[in-house]
Amino acid sequence: MNIKLLLPLLAALVIPSMLLAADEKPATATTVVKRIGVDEYDKLRSNTNVVLLDVRSVAEFEKGRIPGAINMDVNSPRFPEMIGTLDKNKAYLVNCAVGMRSAKACKKLEGAGFKELYDLAPGFDGWKKAGKPVQK
Repeated sequence: MNIKLLLPLLAALVIPSMLLAADEKPATATTVVKRIGVDEYDKLRSNTNVVLLDVRSVAEFEKGRIPGAINMDVNSPRFPEMIGTLDKNKAYLVNCAVGMRSAKACKKLEGAGFKELYDLAPGFDGWKKAGKPVQK
């Protein structure tokens, strides 16, 4: 293959990916986001320095929640304002229904400077299936 033709092709492929990578906000060295299972989540929630954060809608939250959880809907336009009231030095155990919105919330929390985040991988549905306590 002709090198004169190969260089522009490589540049067209490499430069956009470099620009995309430059736009991504790197996590701080102290940020920890860990996806965990039901048993580890249950064990961690007994710690007094953790906050249980349920990021489902208010309607979902009112139907049932992990005992002690507070509700902040990740899809609310006020979510950034709501998380601004939280203590960034605490650990947060984050859950939604099945793990998608909690992952989204963890990214937002990480971007806002929260240092220790635990995402309940199977979500509240997995919590219930495991027979863990539910508050209504």
